[in-house]
Amino acid sequence: MSDKYAIDSHKLHYHPDRVADWKKGENIYPVYMEISPSGSCNHRCTFCALDFMEYQKRFLDTAVLKERMTEMAGLGLKSVMYAGEGEPFLHKDMVEITRHGKRVGIDQAFTTNATLMKPEISERILDVTSWIKVSCNAGTPESYSRIHRTKAAHFGQVLKNLEAAVDIRSRHGYDCALGMQILLLPETRVEVVHLAETARDIGLDYLVVKPYSQHPKSNTDEYKDVEYTNVDGLAEELDAVRTETFQPILRLNTIKKWQEKDRPYERCLGLPFWSYMDAGGNIWGCSMFLGDDRFNYGNIHEQTFKEIWEGEKRAEAMAWFNESFDPSSCRINCRMDEINRYLWNLANPPAHVNFI
Repeated sequence: MSDKYAIDSHKLHYHPDRVADWKKGENIYPVYMEISPSGSCNHRCTFCALDFMEYQKRFLDTAVLKERMTEMAGLGLKSVMYAGEGEPFLHKDMVEITRHGKRVGIDQAFTTNATLMKPEISERILDVTSWIKVSCNAGTPESYSRIHRTKAAHFGQVLKNLEAAVDIRSRHGYDCALGMQILLLPETRVEVVHLAETARDIGLDYLVVKPYSQHPKSNTDEYKDVEYTNVDGLAEELDAVRTETFQPILRLNTIKKWQEKDRPYERCLGLPFWSYMDAGGNIWGCSMFLGDDRFNYGNIHEQTFKEIWEGEKRAEAMAWFNESFDPSSCRINCRMDEINRYLWNLANPPAHVNFI
């Protein structure tokens, strides 16, 4: 299936200067950061990877975050996705934060359940946001209620908010891509195509269909043994929903890797290119290590980002990680998997590479 957003691949090769600096052994700054503005969430999804963070009622300090974002933009950070262990739109200053981030030169994006993304919010963020991906993991109110463990009425609210966002985008001529994402779970297979039709009919750009990945620290393990033997014919069914303006994206590459459960790299090389900021302001090397103090590089309330990224604690963590860490213990299809495949080939080229 075509994927014009490269969601089932990676885009690091569009940053050759940063990759070249990394290959020369320089201490590079991340291209991308995931930020969790809120530790709280208004849903309790059955598959939640970060449930072990316990949905803490904490929120990033707006003034400090804006100051650090200005700094990080100057250091080379190019993009931020607001998501994390909570629902980003629970943060009361989300609009102000988003607009500031774009103003200082950082591309802005969201992964959200969209229940709180009301029209007055969309009116104020769509012009400064690159994309919004809505986690909607069912095709009917009843299934949505069971899987998101919330009110069935939230399903309709999400669709209403998205319809309004599409209208706002159209009226103002904004470029923000609007899409949905559904996890392919045993109980959602029969609803995927219907959700794709719904997303198409309300004017969204895409629906991503992706496999589940068990986080090693998750409390939930309901889907840890899921097998992806039920995807036969799904690509063809989704292709029938495709139009010139709507694209279903079945992550077949990711599903294939999930089935193989094999990594063609011996070390995780992707950590320098991204980072994670939790709702308490802690900077982590990877979201798999949330709660493991070895990978807590520092806190934006106590240090500048430059001090954190160039600090002794991060240097020690990276030294241990590069020498000792075995990525076979990571979750399957982690966010850096495709990037790691790319970087491993660069660091360990095959023979005859000069014969281009």
